Amino acid sequence: MAFEDLLGDPVIQKYLHELVGPTGMPVAAAPPDGEVTDEELAEDMGLELNDVRRALFILYENDLASYRRVRDEDSGWLTYLWTFHYENIPENLEEEMHRLLEGLDRRRSYESDHQFYLCEVDSIRFEFEEAMEFGFECPECGSPLESMENSRLVEAMEWRIDQLRDELNVERDEAEAEA
Repeated sequence: MAFEDLLGDPVIQKYLHELVGPTGMPVAAAPPDGEVTDEELAEDMGLELNDVRRALFILYENDLASYRRVRDEDSGWLTYLWTFHYENIPENLEEEMHRLLEGLDRRRSYESDHQFYLCEVDSIRFEFEEAMEFGFECPECGSPLESMENSRLVEAMEWRIDQLRDELNVERDEAEAEA
């Protein structure tokens, strides 16, 4: 898939934005063909060199860019020549989705396996054991703690987990074995 096709996808745009932030997005959104130096990118885009370097190293850490060092024989200075590898984005996104699935599955289990109490004044949530330690009174304001129903939250998590499993083609048993 060409850079242009990938960068036209709003999901990929959001992914890149989450990685490099708003100051690094111009670098991520306009990858040149072939090798380029960080100085060339900064000059061409009118950006601060440090912002360009920060974005490049974040892309490097996520296997979306690589560099080659070249030493100037006269001055001894190192020049970094950067190449973008956006063909790795789909695989990276799939790994992110697997991490999200595992995290949601753990959180769903936690929400299902615990009983919660809420201070409606301060909007502080306590597990049953904590609420019992405080005599079912909020330690902040002293108001009574009310039993909290979280079945809608658990149902929403289960719905999202099912969506992710379908999208990733992961069976329930496989996902639970990973957790």
